[in-house]
Amino acid sequence: MSDVKVVNIKFDMPDSDDAIRRVTYNIRNSKVLGTRAIKFIHGYGSTGAGGVIRVKTRRYLSEQKRKGYIKDYITGENFSIFDEATRRALNLCPELRNDPDLDRHNNGITIVIL
Repeated sequence: MSDVKVVNIKFDMPDSDDAIRRVTYNIRNSKVLGTRAIKFIHGYGSTGAGGVIRVKTRRYLSEQKRKGYIKDYITGENFSIFDEATRRALNLCPELRNDPDLDRHNNGITIVIL
């Protein structure tokens, strides 16, 4: 089994509440299965103003981190070897080094560390 799970929560253009339910389900399921990290693909928003799914997902993840349910999350634009949180994540889950979005500054993804 892979240490990193990739989940496209925007594939069928859900509303933001359904997208958060998908995030919640995948975090719970992945923790049970022993997955170390999840890469959520949420898009960046077609209007260029920051999509609702991206904003709500990151707000939700911030809350989950504060509650201690996830270890951390890294926004796609910060997913870089020059970012301290990314370096910690790479130590916990070396498989993330192979992710094609590393150092791409892709604001349409978020990495969750479990």
